[in-house]
Amino acid sequence: MCKDKKSETTIKITEQPSLYNDLEKKSIREILEDINTEDRKVALAIRETIPQIEKLVSEIVPRMKQGGRIFYMGAGTSGRLGVLDASEIPPTFGMPNTLVIGLIAGGDTALRNPVENAEDDRERGWQELLEHNINKKDVVIGIAASGTTPYVIGAMHMARRQGILTGCVTSNPSTPMAAEADIPIEMIVGPEYVTGSSRMKSGTGQKMILNMITTSVMIQLGRVKGNKMVNMQLSNQKLVDRGTRMIVEELGLTYDQAKALLLMHGSVKKAVDVYRAT
Repeated sequence: MCKDKKSETTIKITEQPSLYNDLEKKSIREILEDINTEDRKVALAIRETIPQIEKLVSEIVPRMKQGGRIFYMGAGTSGRLGVLDASEIPPTFGMPNTLVIGLIAGGDTALRNPVENAEDDRERGWQELLEHNINKKDVVIGIAASGTTPYVIGAMHMARRQGILTGCVTSNPSTPMAAEADIPIEMIVGPEYVTGSSRMKSGTGQKMILNMITTSVMIQLGRVKGNKMVNMQLSNQKLVDRGTRMIVEELGLTYDQAKALLLMHGSVKKAVDVYRAT
């Protein structure tokens, strides 16, 4: 962290000045290369957090085996990324949409448009969790680059008081949000290319970490076989074709036989299991 000499107040890393200046004077190529240079730092920063991600996943899996859920809490970009990751679980892994839930300050309206003061409501997040009948089998994961979003912090604080496991993903060290997390993930990616624009490196890193969390959880829950999405929803022709080819490879059937079997049973796993049982 650095300090403003004039005020002696701590400046969040996410608010520190960009390492680049006079952006408007740069060529398109220079801008793109600079952004790419910064983006390379994200994966390296995440690598440093793997022990914490592992710890969180290790706590999530047994809870979900007992019927627990993951709740993502965020505002703005962070909230949208939580909703995005949650929305991808049913089609990818064939799980109900009630097991990974993304909550964003301001509700669904905030997915497309800012909702004034929504993220500053410290009480609302917990109220929303209560509306979902949150319990001790569940996990609450706060997402905020700054680590200071009241909507998220309030929800995590109350969840922790009720004995519910809390985690978080932030881009600043030692934040109020991390203080409310049993397992904080502090991904320090440095100042953004456009000063304070945490939709960039911080957002990219958040998306990567959420992918890591839910993908590893779903693999541990048996929703992947080998390296294939054998429980994916057959929501379009591309996925029907993919599933058909999986069955061809697994059972040695013709393409048409495999497709008929898949469409009859609705998933690769069910199709293979039923075929082998007969």
